[in-house]
This record gives sequence, C-alpha cells and structure tokens, in this order.
Amino acid sequence: YHPAPLPENIPAETFVVEIRTFYKLPVNYSIVSGYEKGYFIIHSSSGIVRTSKNLELEDFPVNFKVRATDSSNAAIFNEVEVTVEVMDENNFPPVFPSSVLEERLPENSPATQIVQLKAQDNDTGRNGFLTYGILNGHELKFRINETTGILYSTASFDYEEEPTEYQVVVYAEDDGIPEKKRGYCTVVIKITD
Repeated sequence: YHPAPLPENIPAETFVVEIRTFYKLPVNYSIVSGYEKGYFIIHSSSGIVRTSKNLELEDFPVNFKVRATDSSNAAIFNEVEVTVEVMDENNFPPVFPSSVLEERLPENSPATQIVQLKAQDNDTGRNGFLTYGILNGHELKFRINETTGILYSTASFDYEEEPTEYQVVVYAEDDGIPEKKRGYCTVVIKITD
C-alpha cells in the first residue's frame, strides 16, 4: 500500500488508508513493525489506518507492516507493507531584505543592470524555489531576470523629457504546494541629470 502523500500539518485521527483482506472469516489487524515513532494506529476489525499524532516531516517516508490474523487461529496470518510519505507544506512567503530600495540611473545610459534583488524563503525544495517578476506596468522600460533577480533598464532615459522617478514593484514567487506565495519590493529608480 502506498497512499497519497499526507500534508505535514494534518491533525491526529486523520484517515490514511484502509487495509483489506479477502478471507472468509473475520480477521484482526495490527501494526507489527516500523512502528517506532508511533505515528499511526489501525482499527483492529476494519483495517482503517489513521494518524495518531502530528507528523514530523524529517521522519518520513515511514514504512510499516500490517498483519491480518485469523480471529480464531493466531497461526494463520498474512502481512503487507505500507509506505507513507509526507508533503512539505509551503509555510513561508519569500521576503526581501528591504521593502523599498532606491537606485540612481544617469540619463542617456544605455540599457544596463540596475540592481540585483535577492529574496529569502525559509521553505525547502520547490516551496523555496524562487522566480522574480515585475508587477506594475513599467515592463517597457525595465525587465528582470526571473532566475537571478537582476533588474535591468531596457532603454536610455532623457532627464528633461521623461519622468525623473520610477517605482518598479518587483515580486519573488515560490513554487509552493498547495499554493504559491509572493513577497514584494519597490525599487525607486531616480534618473539623474
């Protein structure tokens, strides 16, 4: 048996899997090995396995054996292995060291790198894998490398003809399960004369 992975934050008494036997007489079910941490309990007559306490991600996957025993003759039994995995929940959003950054960009500069943004996510695996993007409508003037977080200008600016300040809202998004989470940073770009 290999039931669907369980979320790490599920409560005790959550259904995990139902073990079934094909046998003419009633059987008693029991967990006979792999039970050191005591995460699971089995109903002796129905074969339904439930969680018995909170699951610790670092202890999984867990393998244990369930024995079905003839209720009138303990010498007649069969065993099956159960493997349970736990999904790492997406607990944390990405966080930038500062919510606002100020950068200066001389007018008439060619397209250039402005700043490298780096967010931190305290999740592991795909829940902590970040991509970067620009939230507001300055995509024609600025772009961001979605992998590195480097913000670039895409054209030169004229101090006399265009706005002298741009507020570019950048986000970092994780690849989380069940939902993706975002963190934000506003980069204030001042065009200098």
